[in-house]
Amino acid sequence: QVQLVESGGGLVQPGGSLRLSCATSGFTFSNYAMRWYRQAPGKERELVAHVAWASSSTSYLSSVKGRFTISRDNAKNMVYLQMNSLKPEDTAVYYCCALRIGVATYWGQGTQVTVSS
Repeated sequence: QVQLVESGGGLVQPGGSLRLSCATSGFTFSNYAMRWYRQAPGKERELVAHVAWASSSTSYLSSVKGRFTISRDNAKNMVYLQMNSLKPEDTAVYYCCALRIGVATYWGQGTQVTVSS
């Protein structure tokens, strides 16, 4: 049974930081690229960050580049999103996603991040 469980969301003031975690099980984690997506109310889901299976390649949404860092621990089957200098426009539900092109895509249930004073 595949599971992706996000944690670490919450309410933070502008300029603050949060670290999201995604615990995974039920699939061969090291064979999958991992992504964080987000969806704000009334908006489409957008790709925030991507890390390749071997952690050798990462990419980011332009608006978060330099503020967010994605990382993975293949020994623990975990992926993380460190978010610094948060802005109100970062407010969204953040989703963890495991992707292996042509094989499968798995999603977590999401965690709410609210940036507000």
